[in-house]
Amino acid sequence: MAAQDVDDFLDDELINQYIVFPPEVIAAIDQVFPSQDPLDRADFNPVDYINNLFPTEQSLSNIEEVITDFQGKIRHLDSEIKSCIRSQSGVSQDGAAALEEAQRAICQLFARIKDIRAKAEKSEHTVREITRDIKQLDIAKRNLTSAITTLNHLHFLVFGVDQLESLCQKRQYSEIASLLQGVSRVMEHFTPYLDIPQVKQLADQLDQIEKRLGDQISSDFKEAFSGSGPKQPSTLTQLSEACSVLNVIEPRFKREIMRWFVSLQLVEYSHLFQESEENAWLDRIDRRYAWVKRHLLSFEERMGRIFPVDWEMSERIAVEFCNLTRNELTKIMAKRVNEIDVKLLLFTLQKTTQFEELLSRRFTGLSMEELGPTEKPKKVESTNPFEEPAGKNPFEEEEESENQVSSVQDQPTTELRTVSPFHGLISRCFENHLNIFVESQDKNMAELMDRFVADLKTQGPSLAQAEIEGCCVLPSCADLFVFYKKCLLQCAQLSTGQPMLALTSVFKKYLREYASRLLQSNLPRPNNASSIAPVLPSMSSLTKDFTRELRDLSSAGAAGLIQNFQSLLKEGDISSNSPRYTKDDIARICTILTTAEYCLETTQQLEGKLKEKVKPTLADKIDLGSEQDLFGSVISQCIQLLVADLEGACEPALITMAKTAWQTWESVGDQSQYVTLMTSQFKHYIPFIRDCLTSSRKYFTQFCMRFVNAFMARFVQQLYKCKPVGVVGAEQLLLDTHMLKTALLDLPSVGSQVARKPPASYSKMVVKGMTRAEMILKVVMDASDTNAKYVAHYTRLLPDSDPSEFQKILDMKGVRRSDQQLLVDLFRAHQTSQGEQEDNTPYSAVSTSNAQGMPLSPDHESSRIKKLEKLIKRRL
Repeated sequence: MAAQDVDDFLDDELINQYIVFPPEVIAAIDQVFPSQDPLDRADFNPVDYINNLFPTEQSLSNIEEVITDFQGKIRHLDSEIKSCIRSQSGVSQDGAAALEEAQRAICQLFARIKDIRAKAEKSEHTVREITRDIKQLDIAKRNLTSAITTLNHLHFLVFGVDQLESLCQKRQYSEIASLLQGVSRVMEHFTPYLDIPQVKQLADQLDQIEKRLGDQISSDFKEAFSGSGPKQPSTLTQLSEACSVLNVIEPRFKREIMRWFVSLQLVEYSHLFQESEENAWLDRIDRRYAWVKRHLLSFEERMGRIFPVDWEMSERIAVEFCNLTRNELTKIMAKRVNEIDVKLLLFTLQKTTQFEELLSRRFTGLSMEELGPTEKPKKVESTNPFEEPAGKNPFEEEEESENQVSSVQDQPTTELRTVSPFHGLISRCFENHLNIFVESQDKNMAELMDRFVADLKTQGPSLAQAEIEGCCVLPSCADLFVFYKKCLLQCAQLSTGQPMLALTSVFKKYLREYASRLLQSNLPRPNNASSIAPVLPSMSSLTKDFTRELRDLSSAGAAGLIQNFQSLLKEGDISSNSPRYTKDDIARICTILTTAEYCLETTQQLEGKLKEKVKPTLADKIDLGSEQDLFGSVISQCIQLLVADLEGACEPALITMAKTAWQTWESVGDQSQYVTLMTSQFKHYIPFIRDCLTSSRKYFTQFCMRFVNAFMARFVQQLYKCKPVGVVGAEQLLLDTHMLKTALLDLPSVGSQVARKPPASYSKMVVKGMTRAEMILKVVMDASDTNAKYVAHYTRLLPDSDPSEFQKILDMKGVRRSDQQLLVDLFRAHQTSQGEQEDNTPYSAVSTSNAQGMPLSPDHESSRIKKLEKLIKRRL
């Protein structure tokens, strides 16, 4: 009946209904039942499927067979679906039965677990009952063992205390030492039982025995050394055994006996070198150290075996001697400070540092660490001076020395050493009086500076030597820093505290004095220098040569041009007689420059050495920056003097250029004579200065850059004075500018046998400056037919120009003042429009309304610039 209902349901409701499954369901079905049949695809299209079955009309002939085949498939699928549905009708009943079976199995499992748990609890109770007696027996055994051990310790303690009482009376210190050490260890076990009266009584008895032993041993020592010293070997043995007892009892007894014994050893020293004795003064300080050396040798020979090695008694005597000597010397020097001179002070410090070095090699300094906290040893460089060839930087490490040091560092002994605690133990008392040493060095440096000045006045830098070898540093400079080095090393051995800062102030004082008295004051003055005109070709001779060349020209205006140039060159010849520097003066300037460079570099290294030697807490107070700046200013002043001198040599040629009638120039030829004059000045000055600054190549480059910068500014300034300038004259000026540009690019290597490329920054600066001059001349040569085109061409060639410069160029071009205002307004409007990024419409409007403004050259003259460029290329 149920199967019939299912069949009716399928026939009525689902057989004609198209079911759409979600994509996830379709993907799951394809994964479980993969199929390649088109009928099983989700995107099945019946029209396409039928067209594939019957592609042509002829294929319709077997349609009946296809229909029959599909009906068979449909019936087969219907039967499979019905069988699946019938099989699922009894699943719910089977599931309920399985669930009931699982519940019954869980109940049975729970009952079994409960039964197992009850049995486990019962077993645990049985085990506890069995082991109860065993635990009690184990606790009883542990307590019994502890009681037996404590009774044994108590027996040993009681026996040991009684035995110590007996041995203490007999002074058997060897047995006492071993027994007392064992009793003390046993007593530590009874520390928790000190509230028991009997144990407390035993602890008090042990303390009394230790105090009695300490007092007894102390009295034995004092009795033994009350006379001239222990005589019997038995006494020495007894005292040695007593020292082993002192290592066991309270440490204060040991410290008291060592302090008393050390003081006893120095009683004789205090009497021999008290203030009233002659041996107490500084000039006999070596006798103090000789006494303690003899005394230590005698002590180690006669009484060294009394004290254990770890007591370091010899070292303690030496330390106490150093402390006592330091205090005594401090008092004596405070009372007799007027009698101290630098020679006596250095002698005393030398002997003291040698003695401290001897102690540092002999002793380890362990006793000083026990007496009180001291600074941990730190690694510092050795203060031993190092030798180096004369003339070298005294503060610069030589490569050979570094190689030797590296080979020595491969061995266990290294250049770095550990500062001994004995260093400064006595010598620090002299630190308050080291101002005498600093004042003495101040006087020595003052005398040295006066000698330097006198030697420089008598000798001076040799010109012949400069021509052959180039300018070297002044010998006094190397002598000064060698003296500085000696003072620094000597002060570092004496003190690295405030005296080092005082010495630094003295160094700074005489560095400034050296810069002012020997460098700045010896720079030549322009009014004292003589002319170097005889060395160079005279202006009159250049005029004659140039006149001879001009006569060969076939131009009609050659005669007037010759007369014009003769008058101008005569003016330049007169101006060239202005005082300038001789070669000796230039050599002196270069020598001072190289000396200042040496001083600058060495001062930097001196500052580093001072910071290295001084205490780390004072290193920030050392600053030689102002002195380095002073030497840098001397270098800058020397370079400026050389630049000004070469500028003065080129000034007549620039004046000649400015006074030439460029408006009447008729033809473009070779470079002008003023360019030849300037290049001859370059060839005369630059090689000599370069040879003088061979060791200071960077400052020679700086000199070239400064000169070129100043010269190009002066050239453009004189170029503005060339007014009016015709087109041919502008072409000649443009050719001259190209030739000057080439000469300036080759300026650092002019006259040199080795062609060396100048720095990129220098070439860039020359190209930029001279290109601007070329652009100015190209604007002057511009032959635009309208004002607007001219202004546009001007702003394109000189984009960073201003109205004042534009007006100067109009003056060069020969524009009348009445016509200039129109062009200036047009230029300003063009600048405003460019700033606002607008169109060029206003320019055309203005130009059309002012078509009859500035008279311009014909169109065919615009090609002159191209012709001139070709001429320049052929000339170069």
